[in-house]
Amino acid sequence: MATQNRPLVSQAGSQVISLKSKNTGRDYDLYVLLPPSYAETKRKKYPVLYAMDGQWDFKLLDAIIGGLVYDKFIPEVILVGVTYSGENADYNGLRAMDYTPASAEGLAGSGDAPKFLQCMKEEIMPFVESEFRADPKQRILSGSSFAGSFTLYALFSEPELFFGYMPCCPAVPYADDFAFKHEAEYFAKRKELPGRVSLAVGEVDGLAGPVKKFIKVLEGRKYEGLTLETMVVKDDGHASVKPEAFNRGLRFIFKE
Repeated sequence: MATQNRPLVSQAGSQVISLKSKNTGRDYDLYVLLPPSYAETKRKKYPVLYAMDGQWDFKLLDAIIGGLVYDKFIPEVILVGVTYSGENADYNGLRAMDYTPASAEGLAGSGDAPKFLQCMKEEIMPFVESEFRADPKQRILSGSSFAGSFTLYALFSEPELFFGYMPCCPAVPYADDFAFKHEAEYFAKRKELPGRVSLAVGEVDGLAGPVKKFIKVLEGRKYEGLTLETMVVKDDGHASVKPEAFNRGLRFIFKE
């Protein structure tokens, strides 16, 4: 059957906003999806889920959020998928720059997580909160793999910046165990860690061992103010774990 000249499927109700960052010098696309009730409620502010790797996870999270809202597990949220501009964007190369907290040999441009965190703090989030009725007290950050590493980096850099964190399969061994060292540096200075964190990894992911080790460290700290959930999802791997991790993670973040 011929498929020429047929329209491509797009995400209903979504919009794309482009932004050039002064902090990183890179061009970003924000995929924004507003809640169904948004147009009817003129003053209500909504939680915002900032999803890293929007090119992959935006549609997945839209489906997950829709089901959870329907079943009344979570409130309606504004979904913002953060990705890169251009039809032929080098997603793997660009995310390896922005999401990594330290440089690594053989990974060109790596180590820009501090700059990207400033981009989120000074450019992306203020823009979203000025354009939409986004509640700055209910920001949530999600990411998997390198984006999961960035989520942990944000947690231990400025924990008050987000209300909830959902790191999935974070690359904790990256750059000579940077994540372990960063957490240890934080613990040496502060014994409180405000926020809700849902940390997940697939049981058969190659990162399962290091992530389980990191979980033990985190659980042993007994941080004041931290509400923590950890998951090692049976029979799931590095990418297949995301639907379960984000579904359970969002339930946990909003659980009263």
